[in-house]
Amino acid sequence: MGIFVIAVFKPKAGKDEALKRIVLEHVPTLQSLGLATAPPAHIMESSNATIVEVFEWVSADAIEKAHSHPVVLEMWKKFEEVCEYGTISELDESRMMFPGFKPVS
Repeated sequence: MGIFVIAVFKPKAGKDEALKRIVLEHVPTLQSLGLATAPPAHIMESSNATIVEVFEWVSADAIEKAHSHPVVLEMWKKFEEVCEYGTISELDESRMMFPGFKPVS
């Protein structure tokens, strides 16, 4: 059984577009390695330019494998260059009954 996650990426100053490019490659890369399930990720932008990504890992084992896979580690280095990780609770939208986000494509 898969595990759905909500990833929150806060872009560093001036890195908004670079972050979007990396996020668009994130789940396809995980899928190509057999770590994420086939459905595409849902990638959204909050009102403060934070990117929210919802996707499904194949399993808890896949998450563990990702933490030592060289391709994934290299990709995560790229994320660290352009963003900081956050939580959904840090977003203004988290206080809304039905939060809305702009799609990222």
